[in-house]
Amino acid sequence: MTTSDQGVSTPDEKHSLGDLRTEARQARAELASTLDAIEYKFNLPKQVRIQRRRLSLALRQLGEESPAALVGIAAGAATVVGVVVWFSASAVAKNR
Repeated sequence: MTTSDQGVSTPDEKHSLGDLRTEARQARAELASTLDAIEYKFNLPKQVRIQRRRLSLALRQLGEESPAALVGIAAGAATVVGVVVWFSASAVAKNR
């Protein structure tokens, strides 16, 4: 087996009830921390909300620092949406 300096005891060592409870408490805390990290990473709706808030904050900061750049981004996005709608409408009209 491994030595006790690595946190794992050999069968010959005796532990007090207090030591065992402390080890169990630490193991539960580590498990809870791991489960929280897994839940945070795989909770997709929560991740979407976080990313949306980051984007919103970044756009607000950009608007405060450089309103012209924000207007340019908005105009570019509107142009892209308009082009997509135009080509979609054209495709639908051709298929009729």
